[in-house]
Amino acid sequence: MKAMDSHSFARPEEARLRHLDLDLAADFERQILTGSATLHYERISGNELWLDTRGLTIHDIENADGFELGPAHPHLGRPLAIRLRGERPVRIHYSTSPAATGLQWLSPRQTAGGRRPFLYTQSQAIHARSWIPLQDSPGVRITHTGRIAAPAGLCSVMSAVAQPDGSWRMDRPVPPYLIALAVGDFARREIGPRSAVYAEPALLDRAAREFEDTEAMIRAVEELYGPYRWGRYDLLILPPSFPFGGMENPCLTFATPTVIAGDKSLVSLVAHELAHSWSGNLVTNATWRDFWLNEGFTVYVERRIIERLYGADRAEMEAVLGRRELEREMAALAPRDTVLHIDLDGRDPDDGMTLVPYEKGALLLRTIEHEAGRERFDAFLRGYFERFAFRSITTAEFLKHLRRELPTQAPLEEWIEGTGIPPGAAEPHSAALASIEREGARDTGRWSTQEWLHFLRTRSKPDLARLDREFRFTGSNNAEILCQWLQMAVEAGYEPAFGRLEDFLCSVGRRKFIKPLYAALMKTPEGADRARRIYERARPGYHPIAQAAIDAIVGHAGAPS
Repeated sequence: MKAMDSHSFARPEEARLRHLDLDLAADFERQILTGSATLHYERISGNELWLDTRGLTIHDIENADGFELGPAHPHLGRPLAIRLRGERPVRIHYSTSPAATGLQWLSPRQTAGGRRPFLYTQSQAIHARSWIPLQDSPGVRITHTGRIAAPAGLCSVMSAVAQPDGSWRMDRPVPPYLIALAVGDFARREIGPRSAVYAEPALLDRAAREFEDTEAMIRAVEELYGPYRWGRYDLLILPPSFPFGGMENPCLTFATPTVIAGDKSLVSLVAHELAHSWSGNLVTNATWRDFWLNEGFTVYVERRIIERLYGADRAEMEAVLGRRELEREMAALAPRDTVLHIDLDGRDPDDGMTLVPYEKGALLLRTIEHEAGRERFDAFLRGYFERFAFRSITTAEFLKHLRRELPTQAPLEEWIEGTGIPPGAAEPHSAALASIEREGARDTGRWSTQEWLHFLRTRSKPDLARLDREFRFTGSNNAEILCQWLQMAVEAGYEPAFGRLEDFLCSVGRRKFIKPLYAALMKTPEGADRARRIYERARPGYHPIAQAAIDAIVGHAGAPS
């Protein structure tokens, strides 16, 4: 690593992990993974290999002269120091904890099919260490193989390329947070020459139709920013407890079922995760302070994909909505959390996963594009992805490259180290959304999700009963629209929507939706009572990452980490 990672115990300057061989078995009854991790490393100086762990039970380590687990840290877990014996790979035999923060074990009733259990991983930001002993820093890139033993009747997949013997291989070096696996009752459907969708059988047809434009998206980015370097681009539709919209695991994007709207109006999520194949997976933030290098670039590229496939109007609508959501969120954040190059020392890096690295980062790039011109900026980005391919870089390295290759008049220090949005930003504008603000609900028959969201968000003192009668928002099957409506219902005390609110909170675990709903409920004593009652019922079905977020909102004691 060129910069010390304050969120890792690793010492890659002494011995650096280069390759990982996983051999694991999924035990659904005990909710643990058991097996071994064989670590191939480059020995640089010293006699120890330092790793990150969290909640792991180390049974034995082969080819080592002993090991020691250090004291537990509230956010980081425990360091594992292995005394090396020669240059041979070390093999760690271990098991995970049922409380591993990077694993979610689902009972059959928590799945779409309701027949078989399900397991999936979520390693970003520093949760890989809860199921693999390794150097869990985005600055340490490794290749890996994996073999996953699953109960009879269940399938297993990894974020890698399938091998004829049933194992998985990733020959491109990736940061540890991109290592992923899933085990469950799912089927596979080809949707393009290099892409397929995996989903539970009950969802497969709908998912395949929703994401049929995936190949066109891949070609659009290739035309702009160079070849897709990961072979396949498949999607796995997870159960609704998945705490994020998507996770850009190479070769196998994990996606929430809440984006299956039936009209492709929410497929910008796929565009976003695909864009990570260039910004994030190919060129990665070296530390979690530099997270905006992943997400700001990805939001920018995502909207370029949307523009190419669905038109400039759609892309601008999404940019306007993103900008307004950023403004709302920043108003509630501490000033230090509105900085792009955020200081996360002593904090959980998940604290930095706000809209700031996404939308403020994208707005900076949009501003530079407007100054330089799109043709020059596209050439710069293409060169950037080529120059730093399969590397992890810092904000300082990006700025050095930018100043050399595309000098800009934008106040970079103010954008990156300052709070808020500097003056002179290239603000997006949508004529369609501006028309809704002026004229309200006219000709709504062909409105997109984005137009409906803007309509709801710009109503002043709305008559919810009338709106519900006219547009049936409480019965909406579009998760984005429904979440916005339910938030308005909570704030207005609109009782007819409260039954749907409870059902929604107990069936969906995506943080983007559940955090604002619980926060809205907690604003009144009656709402707080309702929030805590619902949460007691819903919490067991949420991912640990979502549990941590909602525990803080409702004042739940939480479970030991």
